[in-house]
Amino acid sequence: MSAEAADREAATSSRPCTPPQTSWFEFLLEESLLEKHLRKPCPDPAPVQLIVQFLEQASKPSVNEQNQVQPPPDNKRNRILKLLALKVAAHLKWDLDILEKSLSVPVLNMLLNELLCISKVPPGTKHVDMDLATLPPTTAMAILLYNRWAIRTIVQSSFPVKQAKPGPPQISVMNQMQQEKELTENILKVLKEQASDSILVLEAALKLNKDLYVHTMRTLDLLAVEPGMVNGETESSTAGLKIRTEEMQCQVCYDLGAAYFQQGSTNSAVYENAREKFFRTKELIAEIGSLSLHCTIDEKRLAGYCQACDVLVPSDSTSQQLTPYSQVHICLRSGNYQDVVKIFIEDNLTFSLPVQFRQSVLRELFQKAQQGNEALDEICFKVCACNTVRDILEGRAISVQFNQLFLRPNKEKIDFLLEVCSRSINLEKASDSLKGNMAAFLKNVCLGLEDLQYVFMISSHELFITLLKDEERKLLVDQMRKRSPRVNLCIKPVTSFYDIPASASVNIGQLEHQLILSVDPWRIRQILIELHGMTSERQFWTVSNKWEVPSVYSGVILGIKDNLTRDLVYILMAKGLHCSTVKDFSHAKQLFAACLELVTEFSPKLRQVMLNEMLLLDIHTHEAGTGQSGERPPSDLISRVRGYLEMRLPDIPLRQVIAEECVAFMLNWRENEYLTLQVPAFLLQNNPYVKLGQLLAATCKELPGPKESRRTAKDLWEVVVQICSVSSQHKRGNDGRVSLIKQRESTLGIMYRSELLSFIKKLREPLVLTIILSLFVKLHNVREDIVNDITAEHISIWPSSIPNLQSVDFEAVAITVKELVRYALSINPSTHSWLIIQADIYFATNQYSAALHYYLQAGAVCSDFFNKAVPPDVYTDQVIKRMIKCCSLLNCHTQVAILCQFLREIDYKTAFKSLQEQNSHDAMDSYYDYIWDVTILEYLTYLHHKRGETDKRQIAIKAIGQTELNASNPEEVLQLAAQRRKKKFLQAMAKLYF
Repeated sequence: MSAEAADREAATSSRPCTPPQTSWFEFLLEESLLEKHLRKPCPDPAPVQLIVQFLEQASKPSVNEQNQVQPPPDNKRNRILKLLALKVAAHLKWDLDILEKSLSVPVLNMLLNELLCISKVPPGTKHVDMDLATLPPTTAMAILLYNRWAIRTIVQSSFPVKQAKPGPPQISVMNQMQQEKELTENILKVLKEQASDSILVLEAALKLNKDLYVHTMRTLDLLAVEPGMVNGETESSTAGLKIRTEEMQCQVCYDLGAAYFQQGSTNSAVYENAREKFFRTKELIAEIGSLSLHCTIDEKRLAGYCQACDVLVPSDSTSQQLTPYSQVHICLRSGNYQDVVKIFIEDNLTFSLPVQFRQSVLRELFQKAQQGNEALDEICFKVCACNTVRDILEGRAISVQFNQLFLRPNKEKIDFLLEVCSRSINLEKASDSLKGNMAAFLKNVCLGLEDLQYVFMISSHELFITLLKDEERKLLVDQMRKRSPRVNLCIKPVTSFYDIPASASVNIGQLEHQLILSVDPWRIRQILIELHGMTSERQFWTVSNKWEVPSVYSGVILGIKDNLTRDLVYILMAKGLHCSTVKDFSHAKQLFAACLELVTEFSPKLRQVMLNEMLLLDIHTHEAGTGQSGERPPSDLISRVRGYLEMRLPDIPLRQVIAEECVAFMLNWRENEYLTLQVPAFLLQNNPYVKLGQLLAATCKELPGPKESRRTAKDLWEVVVQICSVSSQHKRGNDGRVSLIKQRESTLGIMYRSELLSFIKKLREPLVLTIILSLFVKLHNVREDIVNDITAEHISIWPSSIPNLQSVDFEAVAITVKELVRYALSINPSTHSWLIIQADIYFATNQYSAALHYYLQAGAVCSDFFNKAVPPDVYTDQVIKRMIKCCSLLNCHTQVAILCQFLREIDYKTAFKSLQEQNSHDAMDSYYDYIWDVTILEYLTYLHHKRGETDKRQIAIKAIGQTELNASNPEEVLQLAAQRRKKKFLQAMAKLYF
């Protein structure tokens, strides 16, 4: 053991098992904790995260005394960190699939360069100049790993990458991403310049006939401890992880094949090399079998490569036995499209070609036809017919393309369709389900035809006769005859209606009718192309007066110079907005997506408009879907809402409703931290909805605090008072006197009252609605002529007076309170505080029966329909007194007496006075069982005795005589008796007033 190692061991044994004050990376190494961490079932952080952290720490630049940035120093700490990263990669067995999936190109480049360095590869020496056969096994393997990664990275960079959706712009994050992108591009540039050398190195590796070894955690530890003494061991054939020759060659062949295949796009002759390497890979996989521990090949991807190579470079031995893929590919390249149709018809019997492949061929033909090759229209129909027959045989629905291509049937199309159907089914071997599918298809085709001549062509065909029974055929023909127009059987033949050619105006009218009904973007585009081909004088965006586009957008859209594009953009947006309004969100999304794709090509302004509308659509979709069950929106949607609120793009037309919905969305999902702390200052100045949202969110946050800290509540109060204020102007009349005229909906506030009300009706968060309701209730109560206050939760947080009462439009405030309560109860009809507000409103407007209904409902929702005691903060003395007054004015005097018991101090005066009334409209003595106060019962006994009402007196005496009302009973028994009578009485009242 060296002196340095002995010193370290002595230090370790004498210190506690806690991390030292130096780097925790060094602690991991010295205490041998890294291996323990990696052996955990689910280590956190994950191994690849450790690699990133180690290398980031090791590559941090230093700053000298002159504050100049210097390269990372080559000190002990950085060497330890690099070694830790290599050890984690060794733990992962240097699996490039894992490393490439989780590490960026710059990080993996740094890691493999460190592997080359520690494996004794001389820096600055070209790998192609080194003889792999004479190098130590670990050195040769390090060179192979680096060059395999190089060509794999080049291949991967050639694939299209789906751009991640950008979140809210953050300068630091964007700068970091830009730096990483530039660094990756620089590395790729170097790798591509060295690509030919890397391929030569890997080709040379295929000639090796010896096993190779790669560094393990043990060999790396030996290098770290005493690098001078392990050269012999690490360079011998027994050090490190053994990689068999076959495994190495299998991985190298696969990577070379992918590289050659990628180069084939510019040099088709290279496909032969790719084919050779891929087929050699298959052979090696068969040889290795399940014994392979280190060779991981995606066999599905390999099969796809082999299939593609068979198509691109068919070998001489298989030229007589080409696969259907190869045959279709050769036919398409040579323009022999009729043979493609034959192959598809034959495939309808074998089902060997995947449906997706057949659809891709049809799409390719459609694209060529749209580029002006009119000769392909017939081929498109034939291929589509073949695909449709394949679909119906497998039980799928008829495609939209077939219906569109079959809109104008003719004899040739019918003949070809019948030929395809006949050749696509073997009636002797076909199952009943196949026969049933084919019969149903032919029957539906007949029902869709208007010309009886074509119907008889199908119904008289051998296949139709075979598949359908006589009764079914006769029934179908009868249906068609009844549907066709009647003709007068006179001697002179009458020209058929279908033989009269339709005029251009009729065709245009039919197409306009289809245009109005269609919600398929592709179909709308096709119809507009046809219409513009018939006439250039019409503006087809005016066809329907139901197509409405907001005025802020219409000016931009109608300014598009190309008539077809203008009509298409206008109609797509109008239909999308309509679908969103009627909650047909799936069609709205298709229409908006098509419009976005269209405008992206020529108008950045309209592109941003469509992105804004799609954001609003996604908000509505979530709120109408999973949002109703309380599921939080995805973080991506919240980020997009923030991005919209912070958007500062000039000249972009904006709809007010989108800003409303975005702020309401943030309030509904309790994003109060963002609204109170993270909103940019310019937003508060320029967007009144953001200002209002910030005040509401801050008030919600401060609500639990002391009253002195509720500064934002006062700010919110002042904003709403200003909105509800009216501007006044003086006018001199004919008599010379000056009168004051109030101007409603003034611009004194940050928005109009109608806009505020519209915004509030987009909120669903209970606390926010409660705060707004209490604010308006307090504002309603401030007026001097108020007789009956309305009560509300949290009403004490608002100021109790207004400096200028005359400036407030209290009529508008009263209307607003009623509308807000009605809206809040539509959101949640079980909130007792809102029900009390509604009851107080009815009480203040002398609607006593309705008031009782809501007072009772408020108690019912918070007591399980009175099976539990109503909380005292719900049925306060004020509420009970108002219920008493309601019953009194409704002449229900016995109910008044019973309710007097509910007060904290029983109001005997009111109870006795009500019992003296003889014109009571309630059930009187039937309510005596609900009275638990003996004093009231004794007074009833005296009253009935005085009036000579013997029967009612006996009922009162019977009620007094109940043992549970005995004054000698314990207090608990008396309370239980009172509670039971309260429950029964309130339930009886609820049945009466609900």
